[in-house]
Amino acid sequence: MFAVGLSILLSVLDYAVANVALPSIAADIHTTTSNSIWVINAYQLANVIALLPLASLGERIGYARMCRIGLVVFVVASLACALATNLPVLAAARAFQGLGGSCIMSVNAALLRFIYPSRMLGKGIALNAMIIALGTALGPTVASAVLSVANWPWLFLINLPLGGAALAFASTSLPVTPRTNKPFDAQSAGLNALAFGALIVGGDRVAHGSDAIATVVIFLVGVISLALLVRRQLGTTDPLFPIDLLALPEFRVAVLVGFLSFIGSNLFIISMPFMLQEGFHRTAVATGLLITPWPLAIVLVAPLVGRLSDRYSAGVLSSMGMLVNAIGFLLLTLLPPDPSNLDIIWRIVLAGAGFGFLQPPNNRAMLLAAPRTRAGGASGMISMTRLLGQTVGAMSVALIFGFIGSGATRTCLGLAAMAAVIAALMSASRLLRKPRAPAAT
Repeated sequence: MFAVGLSILLSVLDYAVANVALPSIAADIHTTTSNSIWVINAYQLANVIALLPLASLGERIGYARMCRIGLVVFVVASLACALATNLPVLAAARAFQGLGGSCIMSVNAALLRFIYPSRMLGKGIALNAMIIALGTALGPTVASAVLSVANWPWLFLINLPLGGAALAFASTSLPVTPRTNKPFDAQSAGLNALAFGALIVGGDRVAHGSDAIATVVIFLVGVISLALLVRRQLGTTDPLFPIDLLALPEFRVAVLVGFLSFIGSNLFIISMPFMLQEGFHRTAVATGLLITPWPLAIVLVAPLVGRLSDRYSAGVLSSMGMLVNAIGFLLLTLLPPDPSNLDIIWRIVLAGAGFGFLQPPNNRAMLLAAPRTRAGGASGMISMTRLLGQTVGAMSVALIFGFIGSGATRTCLGLAAMAAVIAALMSASRLLRKPRAPAAT
């Protein structure tokens, strides 16, 4: 578990520190702020389009081997990032780094299923969620500490010793897992990359008001590719795009609940700094500190929700968590014109604690709904659900700010509360179904 945890922390932490360092990177490599966004986008795009193909490949070569490959790729790409002197090279290195991160994230949940027995799986997933939240919380602090004594390439160079340590543990302690002998479907992998890549780029263009004709064409490419992918996967065993798992009601509901929850969380995370700085006149440093209670609340509730996840159903815990999450977002929309820091903090803590109660039981339900031989597909969908939800949430913020302007943050928070309520109701629908025995564990 230490090997899995350190690998995940490496991937999440690197994404968070790059966000903070963006202004310094843009100035040093002589590029515009708008173009420098590709330092972030290249990583995210490579991460999303590679997740499902790599999860499928992990079922064939072994989850532990895929994690080790990801660590090697991540470390090599980190070195390339540190040595980059212009935007095209840095963006390419970041895409390669995103590919390494995708290798790790595509199989981390599958590895948990083979590390923990089913009766303790909730604890493992809660610990996993706590590490991701901790990486998110530590990112700005680590970036600020490094940039105070060194230049931005060191943000990537510190990955070398951390990655080496993770690789050492991963090489000696990760479990050997069953493998499928079915050949890897390269054509489906290509269609998957084209479908999700085009849909994400098209959505980003809509959010930023880009040329309409080109945007429509990109969207059509994505929709047609996705349709061809689904058609190709119908009737196949161990499909790369897991339509066999999405046909299972328990799995499908868990995916939709997770997707909606991450849309809401990103509506909050991206829009809230604007309210704090422009609406409440907080400094950038104060804004960072005021947002930090969100991941810290997730970290603090993780031990409790881990124990409860192995005793109570996701229909109970996730529904309760999302209702609390929705109340927290709603209370943030009702903040007075000049709130105290405490007024802001306790509302964010409430929203974060509710969100922390969602993921472990929901992800546990997703993993146990899938047959053990399809743990890789389930693991890939857990990460895919998170990334797609975050992407849609970010696009929604850009769209709302573009159309509304003043008052956009409160609109974002209201929509985040609405997404949380819908997720809670959808999660509660699981209580109406007749309980089904978990897939072979």
